[in-house]
Amino acid sequence: MIRYAAPGRINLIGEHTDYNLGFALPIALPDRTVVTFMPSDADALTVSSDANDETVRIPLDTSPGDVTNWAAYVAGVVWALRRAGHRVVGGEMSIENGVEIGSGLASSAALECAVLGALLEATGDDVDRVDRARIAQAAENDYVGAPTGLLDQLASLFGEPLTASLIDFLSVSVQQVPFDPDASGVALLLIDSHTRHQHAGGEYAARRASCERATAVMGVATLRDAQALDTVADLVDRRRARHVLTENRRVLDFVAALDKQDFDAAGRILTASHASMRDDFEITTATIDLIADAAVRAGALGARMTGGGFGGCVIALVPFENVDAVSGAVPPATVRHIRAAAGAGPAPTPRELL
Repeated sequence: MIRYAAPGRINLIGEHTDYNLGFALPIALPDRTVVTFMPSDADALTVSSDANDETVRIPLDTSPGDVTNWAAYVAGVVWALRRAGHRVVGGEMSIENGVEIGSGLASSAALECAVLGALLEATGDDVDRVDRARIAQAAENDYVGAPTGLLDQLASLFGEPLTASLIDFLSVSVQQVPFDPDASGVALLLIDSHTRHQHAGGEYAARRASCERATAVMGVATLRDAQALDTVADLVDRRRARHVLTENRRVLDFVAALDKQDFDAAGRILTASHASMRDDFEITTATIDLIADAAVRAGALGARMTGGGFGGCVIALVPFENVDAVSGAVPPATVRHIRAAAGAGPAPTPRELL
């Protein structure tokens, strides 16, 4: 029996910068999805999930379009692994979903990375974390049909306790950055709005297409290289590009603030990021905006939506003495004090937990 776990993530800052080859700064969550796999010589995976009543049979030679809904993420990993030249074995797989689906915390990437880890453990193939991220991304992009970047998969695979991952998506490199606000008397609060989103919807794809148009008009390789936004005649595309350009700068400024343990500055950067997502990229919602604003008014140093948008969660940096006030200011949202956790890896069996 193989058990493999992968976490969700909080993106501290750097939204919609991944597919624009910019920068982002996520942490891995303590919440994780766990896959239990019993390999066999079967020509299919039989998959069940604690989030659904159905059991799904996935042929090992599956192709995009064969499997839909939640099981498409599992089938996509099987397909992407085989396309990358790796052997995949059949068997029985069960999934314990520990990351809230649709919360903006990368539940799909947690599932992909956990399934991928279990399948690779079964064959003994040695695949590095960047290549694993690319395989998981291919499953989501080309099988499921969600045009996401590499952020979620890299965050799930590279997470470390009390550490954030500074990702440069142009070089696909990860630099570990100490992230322990508790040591400075500041809590990272995760505020779940309980409004759910779906990345495969048209709004995410529309934002990506808008960025691609702006890049083409300016004649640059990526938006991180943009200099003359006023050459983009379409005002919507110009605003989308401005968000990405300024968000990249905010990621680097946030890292500099962390290096100085300056959480007042870090909080202001979070709030500026939220304003950019609200006004330029237009991916927040009225509920999310109210929560972020209420958190700051109640004593947070800063707050922003985290994730791809159109629902999900808000994060806030809050001095310990203001945690109760902030928590009480955002009902009916659920508030949790979060610390950066470890990335994907083998999970203990129930017997080992005894």
